[in-house]
Amino acid sequence: MPIEPQVIERWPRAAIAELYDLPFTELVFRAAEVHRANHPANQVQRSTLLSIKTGGCPEDCGYCNQAAGAETGLKATKLMDVRAVMQAAAEAKDNGSTRFCMGAAWRNPKDRDMPAIVQMVQGVRQMGMETCMTLGMLTPRQAEQLAEAGLDYYNHNIDTSPEHYAKVITTRTFGDRLDTLDAVRAAGINVCSGGIVGMGEARSDRVGFIHALANLPTPPESVPVNALVPVKGTPLGDMLADTPMAKIDDIEFVRTVAVARITMPSSMVRLSAGRESMSEATQALCFLAGANSIFTGDKLLTTGNAGDDADSALFAKLGLTAMAAA
Repeated sequence: MPIEPQVIERWPRAAIAELYDLPFTELVFRAAEVHRANHPANQVQRSTLLSIKTGGCPEDCGYCNQAAGAETGLKATKLMDVRAVMQAAAEAKDNGSTRFCMGAAWRNPKDRDMPAIVQMVQGVRQMGMETCMTLGMLTPRQAEQLAEAGLDYYNHNIDTSPEHYAKVITTRTFGDRLDTLDAVRAAGINVCSGGIVGMGEARSDRVGFIHALANLPTPPESVPVNALVPVKGTPLGDMLADTPMAKIDDIEFVRTVAVARITMPSSMVRLSAGRESMSEATQALCFLAGANSIFTGDKLLTTGNAGDDADSALFAKLGLTAMAAA
């Protein structure tokens, strides 16, 4: 009878919960030590995210204004022309971005879309930038096509804990998410996977969210941490817009960044959506706690962002430098 391989948890839930419960300054100090042992101090990667196909998505993600069922007035568009994407990538590079991320509001890409997607990846790589795509679920063959094109990263967030997931999304399962991550990893593409906090979850769900990521067979190379931007017309936006739950406590957000850094020491931890409403002090604490990547520019897909000028001013104030391309 074959022996089942032993599954070893790098980080048991109880150990992650203990990190969250540490005194705040102790937690941030430990995270800063881990960060400096694995990454250059005071360097932050600047990435740009472009929506290459907006709206009309058949999924029902409760936070997303691009879902077809959301009543936000967002107009659905077709896939952008390759040349327009190249122009946007060139502008992003001129503004200091070293990674260009392209997102399409699909449940999954159709095979007919893949030739244009491949051209986008190849074109951005030729500019000397890292490439990232987020297109929804992938088949193993589609993942292989992206790998053959030279895609550096594929983003597919797990969003929240396995236990809280069904309260946010019903049109695909947590297991579906993991299947796509498996296909991406098998194709040899780096994994970018994180999620959103402030969706009405408990701290135990934030523990479960970090637990799921940190204990993947290989932890993600990139971990975006988003704070919910409640958009009216979306299920979560309508439910949370006028309640204290709509914005996660800043200290709790920094705790989440610090725990992600400690449990996934070699990953890039990115401040993503929600940063435009954070104070400079909160962002500084996030950088101290190990965040070393941001999305820059005026827009993240369809929601606002801090903007290049504000980010440059913040970097100057904090003595941070933009990470150079690899």
